Amino acid sequence: MPKLARDYSYSSYTNAYASDAIRNEEIHTGKIYRYPSAKKNVLNHKKRKKNPWRFLLSSAILCGILMIFMPYSFSKITKSVFVPTPYKSISPDLYKVAFPTTDYLSNNWFLGQRKFSQQAESKDAQMIQIQEGVNMPSLQGDLLKLMEQYPMIHPAIYVWDYETQNYVDINASQIFSVASIVKIPVLIDLFKSIENGSISLDDRIPLTEYYRTEGSGSLQFKAANSLHTVDELAEIMITESDNSATNMLMSRIGGMHTVNQSIRDWGLKNTEVHTWLPDLKGTNHSTAKEMAQMLYNIDLNESFLTDASRNKIYSYMSHVHNDRLIQAGLGKGSTFYHKTGDIGKMLGDAGIVVTPTGKRYIVVIFANRPHNAFSGKEFIVKASEIIYNYMVR
Repeated sequence: MPKLARDYSYSSYTNAYASDAIRNEEIHTGKIYRYPSAKKNVLNHKKRKKNPWRFLLSSAILCGILMIFMPYSFSKITKSVFVPTPYKSISPDLYKVAFPTTDYLSNNWFLGQRKFSQQAESKDAQMIQIQEGVNMPSLQGDLLKLMEQYPMIHPAIYVWDYETQNYVDINASQIFSVASIVKIPVLIDLFKSIENGSISLDDRIPLTEYYRTEGSGSLQFKAANSLHTVDELAEIMITESDNSATNMLMSRIGGMHTVNQSIRDWGLKNTEVHTWLPDLKGTNHSTAKEMAQMLYNIDLNESFLTDASRNKIYSYMSHVHNDRLIQAGLGKGSTFYHKTGDIGKMLGDAGIVVTPTGKRYIVVIFANRPHNAFSGKEFIVKASEIIYNYMVR
């Protein structure tokens, strides 16, 4: 006996769009047709186009809440749980614990925190690039042969001829520790500060225990709180390679972060000051080519320094006490404006040579060596002899 219509589940007929034929078929066969209409309507609803402005507004509100709530919760909840202290009035600065050098290496400011940007802007760089001609293959070949005689020495050599603009480049773009040669960019930045009026050569700075340090230079043996002019400090920083004087001057012009920012403004990407002197671990670094570029701009870029600054720098750099490296390989009567650097793992020299005949060239030699190995000095002197003989022939 066929079922009455009321005996069928109402859900079988919920599809208002189903035909009578399908309903009759269900009644006679007992099969129930599954209508997808409800699910389909939900999917159609989900496919509605989202309002992008509503999404952006919601995202902005969420970001604002997170930026306000997250620092508060970290300071008031997370630190109190994971960094408990009985001294409630003292709150540890975990950011400085994680990034201890940021205060003196920073050159940028973002959301109330100091940041360090290592990118140099070449578009508006204050220094100009070295105008290179062609490589000097004969000189480069002689230097490569010398390197074969010193397999324990890993050098970087850059030579540039004023007359021809020809050059030699051996590992000149590799980053090396530079020891006291880092005093060249400090000296440049000092005179840039003098030119903008923020400091004077006649200013006097007291020697406090904070600045007194070991290593090269006689200032470390002077009386506490003795006063020294900027001119005096700059001179012994270069001539004696005085570390205490360097730290005093670097602090006076704004610290390491100021020097680093200046280096980026000059357009140099691989020169950086990381440590107050003496830098026995060799963290302050540069490349032979960038050091040559600084010398090039001191000498040839008239818009970079005034004649007064340039002449003072020449005066300091022509009286360096250490004459046992590149200068030892030069002919008699040559003039050398330079700065040396010496730590256990690296020995180097960088400067401008003027021969007795007036021939001029820039030469930078870095030598990574076994700790304090004398072979490092031998290599630099012999390389200097080879370069000098090539230039004057």
